[in-house]
Amino acid sequence: MNLYRTPTIFATFPHLLSAESTRHGGVSPFPYHSLNLGTNTNDSPEYCTENRRRFWQALGISENQVASSYQVHGDSIKTVTNPGQDKGYDALITNKKEVILAVTVADCTPILIYDSGQAAVAAIHAGWRGTAKQIVAKTIQQMKAEFGTRPVDCYAYIGTCIDACAFEVGPEVAEQFDSPFKSYSPEAGKYLIDLKKANAAQLTEQGIPISQIEISPYSTVQNNGDYFSYRLENGTTGRMLACIGLRQS
Repeated sequence: MNLYRTPTIFATFPHLLSAESTRHGGVSPFPYHSLNLGTNTNDSPEYCTENRRRFWQALGISENQVASSYQVHGDSIKTVTNPGQDKGYDALITNKKEVILAVTVADCTPILIYDSGQAAVAAIHAGWRGTAKQIVAKTIQQMKAEFGTRPVDCYAYIGTCIDACAFEVGPEVAEQFDSPFKSYSPEAGKYLIDLKKANAAQLTEQGIPISQIEISPYSTVQNNGDYFSYRLENGTTGRMLACIGLRQS
């Protein structure tokens, strides 16, 4: 398998770069095998640096074009004007060309958005907390305010994350989600949360046509051979990156 998959929803936009990494093609040993792109793990920094070099090289860009943030499972959104590392933001938006937005995941949901009308992009990290805080809806609203984005012009990718069949939570988490996005499992004595469905609903409620939304068919748990899962691997595992950006041509 390749180092990354490219969302098909963006395939008709040749000037748009987008990708979601897999766990293949890197140098990290077990339990971070092999393409661990997360710098905040106990993996060797040298391995992470080489992994990231390979990933960005495969995409035809350099890391000094990348904008990212240390994520805090909140709902803060940054309007990015230059590449670099920040902290405290779980969503990034920009209309600057050659600035690549990236979010880190290992069960949480990555969401990538492209506004074809105003030539702007967003990269969102939405775990259960961010999803409950409506970070996707808030990101679209900020794109409207900053760039004049119209949701009807937007295309979106909901990436690989923990699927509902594996995301068991207690009532204190379940009560933060509406009924269409949760179910109760008598066997487990837990609720099951569907993060993909919940985030898709935020996209459509903001006005993005369902035909312009792609949802990854993959699961970090069910397809753990290809993706990292923080929950399944008991917190000792690597991280994937999802990224999006506008090229000059």
